[in-house]
Amino acid sequence: MSTSKQTHDHEEIKKWAAERGGVPAKVRSTGGSSDNEGILRIHFPENSEHRQELKEIPWEDFFQEFDEEKLDFLYQNRKADGELSTFHKFVNRQ
Repeated sequence: MSTSKQTHDHEEIKKWAAERGGVPAKVRSTGGSSDNEGILRIHFPENSEHRQELKEIPWEDFFQEFDEEKLDFLYQNRKADGELSTFHKFVNRQ
């Protein structure tokens, strides 16, 4: 059985991403204004067909926006079959 967890702990998020080869990124052309480059994502470059759509950013910039937007990180550690999962999404902090 796979279960989801939710956090806004920066170190926990960085550790989860690093274990899967993930890096902080933004989706190009989704920001809606000149001062907002786009929607936050964790990008997995080794498994991505959408490299052109994503711009890698520093963790510091990622977490600044993450905290300003009061987001939580909803994620799954393992799939039902036990394989590492890359499932994640950003949700409003409760």
